[in-house]
Amino acid sequence: MRAIGLMSGTSLDGMDAALIETDGECVTCFGPALTLPFDAPTKAALQTAVADALQWRFIGPTPASFVPAAKKLAISAKQAVLAIVQQAQLDLGDIDVVGFHGQTVVHLPPAGESLGQTCQIGDAKWLADSLKTQIVHDFRSKDMHAGGHGAPLAPGYHVALAAAQPKPFMVLNLGGVGNLTWIGEKGEILAFDTGPANGPIDAWINANGVGAYDQNGALAAKGHIDEKRLATLLAAPYFALQPPKSADRWDFDNALIEGLGVEDGAATLTAWCARSVQKALNFLPNPPLRIAVCGGGRKNPILMALLRAYTKLDVVPVEDLGWRGDALEAEAFAFLAVRRLRQLPTSWPQTTGINRPACGGEVIQPESPV
Repeated sequence: MRAIGLMSGTSLDGMDAALIETDGECVTCFGPALTLPFDAPTKAALQTAVADALQWRFIGPTPASFVPAAKKLAISAKQAVLAIVQQAQLDLGDIDVVGFHGQTVVHLPPAGESLGQTCQIGDAKWLADSLKTQIVHDFRSKDMHAGGHGAPLAPGYHVALAAAQPKPFMVLNLGGVGNLTWIGEKGEILAFDTGPANGPIDAWINANGVGAYDQNGALAAKGHIDEKRLATLLAAPYFALQPPKSADRWDFDNALIEGLGVEDGAATLTAWCARSVQKALNFLPNPPLRIAVCGGGRKNPILMALLRAYTKLDVVPVEDLGWRGDALEAEAFAFLAVRRLRQLPTSWPQTTGINRPACGGEVIQPESPV
């Protein structure tokens, strides 16, 4: 099938889109990929929705801000799909399915006997009708309703991509939150969220009025790691939890580094991300021969250097394997959309903690013209 995947991360910087041809088990062709930056009104609407969601947390009526934000996100998604189709020199009718992740505004993992809850906004029905193409969305809810964490969801795609890699092998995604996929020599798999990644760093840089993120780790490079505060950050209960486990971008804040200079704060938060990954390795059956890094964190040379120093492993950007780092998550949701149509599992006990493999995602068919 020809599938387009759409993903917008917690950084709210834009819509990632990618075209692949796949049967949901392997990828036979990689088409165009792009990131369409959000315009100012769309980003503002999404920021409002996220802020409202953090206050709401599934208690009381759904915030009114979700509806306009969901529509703006769908409009961005349509623009991205049209751009991909044009680049591929195809027609919309040539696309079999679109995997539309939507924008996560709040994610509460399971706690004790309580099921987790997650919310991704995005007007999938409008998108299906507008594109006249079937859409798969809401990938996480079924897993969470069955007791899983609903995250991470990309491991099935990582396994397909890594078929030829020497094992044990690990994919590390450093977005707002970090997550890993470990693949053993016999095909065993383990996946979970490692903890904070770019989210706290971006928030710190933004709060100090020096940009949206620490470009090339330039500020962290000039700062010094406050080891005492870092030790306090690493004492958070999350890091001692056994996998499976997942985290929300907003579970990790910067209160414990208040008072530091912007450069020392950036250095300390960057070290926090790297040390979180180091601690996560303790849960693996055995260490990977190589860690391939995707997500924005792979573009931060200070973070990559700290990962190598702390883990003492071969840590490389996924581009070293010939993969497309900026497109990987969008590709994953194209892949998952095809798996949904074929009724193949999209999550497993070893990836989300669900009690048996499950096939997640809701299929929306376009409304037929009268």
